[in-house]
Amino acid sequence: MKTVLCFGDSNTHGTRPINFDLLSSPFIAPNYRYVKADRWAGVMERELGAEYLIIEEGLNGRTTVWDDPVEGAHKNGSRYLPACLESHAPIDLVIIMLGTNDLKARFCVNAFEIAMSMGVLINMVQQSGSGPQGNAPEVLIMCPPPLGRLTYLSGIFNESSIHNSKNLAAHYAKTAKLYNCHFLDTAEIIKTSDADGVHYEKDELEKLGKKAAQAVIKIIG
Repeated sequence: MKTVLCFGDSNTHGTRPINFDLLSSPFIAPNYRYVKADRWAGVMERELGAEYLIIEEGLNGRTTVWDDPVEGAHKNGSRYLPACLESHAPIDLVIIMLGTNDLKARFCVNAFEIAMSMGVLINMVQQSGSGPQGNAPEVLIMCPPPLGRLTYLSGIFNESSIHNSKNLAAHYAKTAKLYNCHFLDTAEIIKTSDADGVHYEKDELEKLGKKAAQAVIKIIG
């Protein structure tokens, strides 16, 4: 059995598009989560079959390397990734789909800096020895699609966030080349929901999961 770790944020967790004012009603994560079969990692698992173990590590609000002063330091992906790798080793492939939360206005970082931050995570994986026989796992970066129309999340993201989201794929492609890992631009496959401009509708997750499965087969067979 080959092991694939999916390390991401709310869009890996399977959060539905937000359709209410977050200051008027509490966000209870389990109530806004797609069932496993509908999440992109669940779709990928279905497509790949029993010979693959798919591990979902999606956390709402997860960033690449930034401590979140509002949502908590535990949202920092670089804090948790080393323990995550050790916990699930041996891992054949690590898929990282992060960057959306780095675009939040509170962080004031651009696409270049987010790509550099992604490089920190890639380096952690490649230096971890968490792959088979203590080698490095393969790494696939999946760049999230650009932000769409910001409705209920316009207080968290702004116009600069949208601008940087459109430049992220080009920088991630360079980062993947620099670290000799694999890259997938999800904007070529899916788009964000018109409901909030950040999360994905069910049919988009289906498309992403199928494409991810194809990438997994190409990378680790």
